[in-house]
Amino acid sequence: MKKGLLRRTLVPVLGLGLLLTGCSAESNASDEKEQGSEEVSFENVPERFANGEGANIKVIRKIGGDDHTAQFLAGAKEEGESLGFNVDVFTANGDSARFHDAIAQALEEDFDGFIISHGDDAATVDSVQALVEKGKSVVTFDSVGELADIEGVTLTSQDDEALAQLALDQLVEDHKGEANIVYLWVDGFPPMVRRNNVYQEVLASQPGIQELERFGVATADTSVQTQNAVSAMLTKYPEGEIDAIFATWDAFAIGAARAIKEAGRDEIKIYGIDVSNADLQEIQEEDNPWKYTAAVDPKLIGAVNMRLVAKKLAGEETPDTYDLEASLISQDQLLQADEAVNMVNLANTVEGWGQSTVFEEDWMKVLKEHYSK
Repeated sequence: MKKGLLRRTLVPVLGLGLLLTGCSAESNASDEKEQGSEEVSFENVPERFANGEGANIKVIRKIGGDDHTAQFLAGAKEEGESLGFNVDVFTANGDSARFHDAIAQALEEDFDGFIISHGDDAATVDSVQALVEKGKSVVTFDSVGELADIEGVTLTSQDDEALAQLALDQLVEDHKGEANIVYLWVDGFPPMVRRNNVYQEVLASQPGIQELERFGVATADTSVQTQNAVSAMLTKYPEGEIDAIFATWDAFAIGAARAIKEAGRDEIKIYGIDVSNADLQEIQEEDNPWKYTAAVDPKLIGAVNMRLVAKKLAGEETPDTYDLEASLISQDQLLQADEAVNMVNLANTVEGWGQSTVFEEDWMKVLKEHYSK
């Protein structure tokens, strides 16, 4: 009786033991599978990022207070965070002292890489050199050309020559080579210098294009100051004496457009550079004088700069310089769209807008997939 009872007792106990053993084996297999998939997902990721540590990145921009800056910073932050990076952004709003103080302070903090935007003086070269000497990875945007000479630094730009050429070619074509124009431009910034070089070449090759006046300031209220200056200027020139305005910055174009509308001088057409949500809203207003703008997606610029920083941190080769391709956006294109056009859906109107896989390596896509979970 006891042996039979023992056998009957052992059977369920052994069965339970086997069941638990099976569950344990399945659990171990599941754990191994998960670990294996983790290893596979990072198989071709550079060693610097394969352990999931990410990186700390600082983005420091001298100019600010405009939508272009906001879009640029958003693009850099979004791209960095998608790669698992911690990204801190700062804008000095045109204040040189704050700009250089921010770099000096960040140099003493725990940042692995930097994006420096619109450094326009010799002190920027010294600041970036100090970052490099401390082992930091650095990408610069729309800054002084000497930065490209520092070992390991990449200088990126909008293709400023192409931006100016696209806008000016359209102006010349629309006015058949004969126009009296106002030039809105400010010296001292590398992109402005490059745009001005093209402008001077166009004036030299198109004797029918005559500059009447020029104006430009770079401040926190550039568009307001431009509006005031253009309003005052319009009183000097009766209707029919000004054909067009070439605005080398969207803050100039916004101010000029408001002045022209206020004065009822819709015979004057604006050909601008840069684009943002505020710009698109302005251009799409009925009878707005802003007819064309040449631009590169500022959000994409931020993203591309972040990809370059990631490649540097990974120990991969990067170029000394890189220019982002420009597009020309017309008011007619925007007005013919089926819906109000903004920076999100602009690609539906302008082919290829904001879309580029430049410097986006396969391992970055792996990281993006991993950190999106």
